[in-house]
Amino acid sequence: MLDEILAATRNRIQGLDSVELHDRAVEAGPGRPFAQALAGPGLAVIAEVKRRSPSRGDLAPALDPVGRVQAYAAGGAAAVSVLTNAEFFGGSLADLEAVRGEVGLPVLRKDFILDSRQIWESRAAGADAVLLIVAALSDESLAELLSVGAEAGLEALVEVHDETEADRALTAGALMVGVNNRDLATFEVDLAVAERLAPMLVGRAVTVAESGIGRAEHAVKMAVAGYDAILVGEALVRAEDPAGLVAELRGVSA
Repeated sequence: MLDEILAATRNRIQGLDSVELHDRAVEAGPGRPFAQALAGPGLAVIAEVKRRSPSRGDLAPALDPVGRVQAYAAGGAAAVSVLTNAEFFGGSLADLEAVRGEVGLPVLRKDFILDSRQIWESRAAGADAVLLIVAALSDESLAELLSVGAEAGLEALVEVHDETEADRALTAGALMVGVNNRDLATFEVDLAVAERLAPMLVGRAVTVAESGIGRAEHAVKMAVAGYDAILVGEALVRAEDPAGLVAELRGVSA
């Protein structure tokens, strides 16, 4: 599935105009501090907007991004993640632009970023940070995207799945590292992944635990492991009371 998603992404990238995107990104002005929003006391929540996923199918096909994010903000979310991949996740850059225009929280563009043109595209759309997936990038590409991101004023959440990827992320100079508890090959989720990698990362970067977190007991595990933040998607888009769930998750203590 990952190979299929990456192939589709590469095809889409071919139509991007780097000069136009650079100009639009410059016009967009400075971004909102993303890592800083996560690094305060307590466990921060990055609340996600997504309509579907390859592993779980349709989650919330009729989701209103702005309305949902307003609820996240009311519950005390520190930041927002917006899926912008259309084919596999039902998202779009229009979702990100709408959210960024209506809510004061910093916004992460969650997509498969493979090329520097997507960095400028992300800033032009109003993203304050992008997701960079180590499993999808060579060391050279990761370093280049981090560098271009810094030039564009765009922060990067560098996603890892194991010790080797964590080491690659730190070696590349990642300042914000996310541990995805979901195996990209099998789609199985195990919170023990984040717990196992925490000693490598905590204190060396702003740390985020991703996937499989939907209840207070899950959040407590991540807080005990030392994570600065959790990224929560499926549980929040399915929740009848998303503001309440955000408040519950961020209210846990180690």
